[in-house]
Amino acid sequence: MQTATIKGRGSLSNKTPRFEALQREAVDDDWAPGEPGDAPRRPTTVAVEQAKSIISHNSSPDIYFDQSINPYRGCEHGCVYCYARPTHAYLNLSPGLDFETRLYAKQNAAELLRKELSSPSYVPKLIALGANTDPYQPIERRLRITGAILAVLEEFNHPVAITTKSASVTQDLDLLARMASKGLARVFMSIGSLDGDIARTLEPRASAPGARMQAIRKLSEAGIPTGVIVAPVIPALNDCDIEKILFGARDAGAQDAAYNVLRLPLEVADLFREWLLRHYPLRAAHVMNLVRQMRSGKEYDSDFRTRMRGSGAYAELIRQRFRRACAQAGLNQRRTLLRTDLFVRAQAPQPARRQAAERRSPPYRAAAPRVAEASPQLTLF
Repeated sequence: MQTATIKGRGSLSNKTPRFEALQREAVDDDWAPGEPGDAPRRPTTVAVEQAKSIISHNSSPDIYFDQSINPYRGCEHGCVYCYARPTHAYLNLSPGLDFETRLYAKQNAAELLRKELSSPSYVPKLIALGANTDPYQPIERRLRITGAILAVLEEFNHPVAITTKSASVTQDLDLLARMASKGLARVFMSIGSLDGDIARTLEPRASAPGARMQAIRKLSEAGIPTGVIVAPVIPALNDCDIEKILFGARDAGAQDAAYNVLRLPLEVADLFREWLLRHYPLRAAHVMNLVRQMRSGKEYDSDFRTRMRGSGAYAELIRQRFRRACAQAGLNQRRTLLRTDLFVRAQAPQPARRQAAERRSPPYRAAAPRVAEASPQLTLF
């Protein structure tokens, strides 16, 4: 098992996917270069994917949306606790290092979205961006697939809610401001800790906590309804920051707030325990004991009623602290409801008209087609 720190990565290992019959085990042979305790850096590779559909649907009773779009599979932010990690096993890849280093970009996302929204049978409902992997992870700066998706949503006057850990969301500030002026957009910034040391290892390639607070300020000043999600709340590690995050976000202009406690489904439990033993060995047993207290004695409980907030005395304490802090900060006083009555079903342009439209469109709409000209696999870092 690889337990050495890998610079810029959250995972410490690359365990075999759960569907594989054969298991691989890493062994340290003392030949790796670098500082003691550090492992060799792994590059990020991005494979271009031609998706067959782009809007995902869910019927989970504890989620406020039933439609979402994920422009990327895998996430370079490398958050070791990410509940989306187990999905990489369906690609025959590891939920560990593979999840944050072997990414897939849905190059035709905007084109598919235009087609699905143009269908006569489509009924407009809120679409969430960032439900699984972050739409503004570092590769978005180059590929601009999320930007292309937003351009299509703006054209159709379709409501969108974004959740991200990246200050890069401000690169689409003008577009989001236009949509927000019509009641079509809001953004939630996820901040789990204000401690830079924790954030650097827990979420190694996500924006620093201070940069996320500044992004909330910029979004709010642009008239975009903005909120903060305190997530994940990890007992005895970052739960001391709940009030600080809420009041800091309020001062930056946030209107809404939510929180989620740590979730450890499937392979995520082992990955988090590895991280905890490596970075906070003296707290590890205490943290995991409190996690089990919030999960009826287990490390994870998938029950829809409790998976987001937990259960038991400690979970109730977190809930009361959050509610009281929100009341004192004046958060969640009014909820911004996004509009669906402005939806316009645009006609798909003919090939010649499409080319003319692309020439007139802003950079974020022209960026996605350029990905198709690249090689099927790109090494970025």
